[in-house]
Amino acid sequence: MTKIGILSDTHSFLEPRLFEFFASCDMLFHAGDIGNLEVADQLSVFKPLVAVSGNIDGSDVRSVYPEVQRFDCEGVDVMMTHIGGYPGRYERKIYPVLKNNPPKLFIAGHSHILKVMYDKSLQFLHINPGAMGNSGIHRVKTAIRLVVDGNNMKDLEILEIDRSSPIKEDK
Repeated sequence: MTKIGILSDTHSFLEPRLFEFFASCDMLFHAGDIGNLEVADQLSVFKPLVAVSGNIDGSDVRSVYPEVQRFDCEGVDVMMTHIGGYPGRYERKIYPVLKNNPPKLFIAGHSHILKVMYDKSLQFLHINPGAMGNSGIHRVKTAIRLVVDGNNMKDLEILEIDRSSPIKEDK
């Protein structure tokens, strides 16, 4: 059993409240638009990190994190990219791969809109964790926790943080 933390679109900002939300996670998946290597480095020191680069990422991030990652997690075939689309409206470069060799879990970011959908035609779970950074159209920052237990994906939890809410410090 592996507990995964999933996030995207940090845009060079690392929300401090993520560390508490991801504390029980075994590893993290970042679906692109990391922003800079400092954010990725902080995440990878905290937990093992699998990440992809996104459209705002510079050559420094792209040299470390590819555009697409395909890997196994607890026997679940995972594919992750930044610009992937949604069931019925996949990005044209990624669709042939999804159609001809569908993963069990497909993760994409980019839209800044949290969506978790099961693609009935291709038979996989699609997750877009929304955005966790302070740049973009979203009003609520979001991230996901998910348990992968053998072939089962379960216990999905969502973190929502209003972008206008200040960080409360303990005294």
